[in-house]
Amino acid sequence: MDLQQGDAVPGDAGRPASAAVLIATCVSALVVNANTSAVSILLPAISEDTGTSLDTLQWAITGYSLVGAAVIVTAGALGDVFGRRLVFLGGLGLFIASCVLIALSAGGAGVIAGRAIQGAAGATILACGMSLLSVSTSGAGRVRAVTLWGGASAVGAAAGPLVGGVLVDGTGWQGLFWIDAAIALACVPVTLKGVAESRDPERSRSIDFAGTVLIAAVLAPALLALSEGAQWGWTSAAVLGCFALTLAAGVAFVVVERRVETPLVDMRLLKDRVLIGATIAILLSAGVINGLMYLVSLYFQNPATLALSPLEAGLATLPATVGLILVTPLVPRAVQRLGIGPVIALGFAAATGGCVMLVFVQGDWRYGAFVLPLVLLAVGLGLVNGPASSASTSTVSADDVGAASGISNMARYIGAAAFTAAVATVNATVGASRSSAGEAAADALAAGLSGACLLLAIASGAGMLLCVLAVRARRRRAGPGAYGAAAAAHAHTVPLESR
Repeated sequence: MDLQQGDAVPGDAGRPASAAVLIATCVSALVVNANTSAVSILLPAISEDTGTSLDTLQWAITGYSLVGAAVIVTAGALGDVFGRRLVFLGGLGLFIASCVLIALSAGGAGVIAGRAIQGAAGATILACGMSLLSVSTSGAGRVRAVTLWGGASAVGAAAGPLVGGVLVDGTGWQGLFWIDAAIALACVPVTLKGVAESRDPERSRSIDFAGTVLIAAVLAPALLALSEGAQWGWTSAAVLGCFALTLAAGVAFVVVERRVETPLVDMRLLKDRVLIGATIAILLSAGVINGLMYLVSLYFQNPATLALSPLEAGLATLPATVGLILVTPLVPRAVQRLGIGPVIALGFAAATGGCVMLVFVQGDWRYGAFVLPLVLLAVGLGLVNGPASSASTSTVSADDVGAASGISNMARYIGAAAFTAAVATVNATVGASRSSAGEAAADALAAGLSGACLLLAIASGAGMLLCVLAVRARRRRAGPGAYGAAAAAHAHTVPLESR
């Protein structure tokens, strides 16, 4: 796991992003991520309004991430071939349409279908948005632009529950989707007027749709098994069959990607240690933040625990949102001083601390006991997301930025889907077990939350450990004093070689 960018070139300030590119890409990334994280807090209201069970509505979250993960690399490839701005605009249009469909839905099926479409739209916006930033900037300008994009994504993810809670009480759950549609619509003229088109003219116009289908075939049965494993039995034929299908589809995917003319995932990119390290960090950070926000959104609103209204539950996430907003502008300076690897390790350390604190949750905890863990988690993952996003495209050629950003963003979706499914299963299984043993409802729910947070703490701690090992390995390769010099000149980084 290597999280340092390409070699530093002192004095190269690079090419900064234009205001229009920053506004279009960062605002759309913020809206997509806010929409993603807000849905958890809307589920009880959607369930009551549509008469659909919460168990069924979980697919509004899982289906979104599943489709997004399957589409996001293809979206990057489509941008490389047909124009990144054109495909980005297509993603905005599809996102607007999905918001309207969900807002007008009278039943759970329409919400779930709309969320699946929204997964494809959000994936397209994220993949082509970061590609537009990467190809329009260089050096320190790229570091700043992509770090701001990653920070906007993190702020959106943290602010989503707050915005969703406010809107549920003020406008109904449909209000979130109407407002998201309006903001996405406002990004269209900004993109048309101020963002230049870019594409890879030398790339084959062939698109690996078979790879897209196989990615979905890898993820769908695995997510189904994670979601239903506790009910079906982890050693049941259904669960084992799902994992067997995932394995078979994974093997088929590798075979196809090695044979097609223009593979969806260029296996050559998987040799880039910087890209792989950044992708792992993105997967873990997205999984931890989405998993925890899902847990606390439902825990805060449960009548047996804090019994907060949707508005109160949304407001309860405000300290985390504020902490993330305050730390985001400080991240580029921290990267300049310390380097990307140490900053990401520090972020994972803070997030791990927050998760560990929640492992000790008790049924009689009041809201105040949750504030510090939530702030630590939000600040920590704010330190991870921006630098990792910047690093993911830092050592690839301009022609590969679409594919590289697609890989890293696919990891974001996979992390969100897999971790949400896993923590939901742990939470429900442990809670049901404690309840069956005669424990009070509040204590059983707290035990479920504790078990799920232990899983998140292990994942975040693994991210911290991998970063520390990567930094030490790089120092050994560079020799005494070299790492500090590279960190000091980090703002002038220009990717010169793929690792």
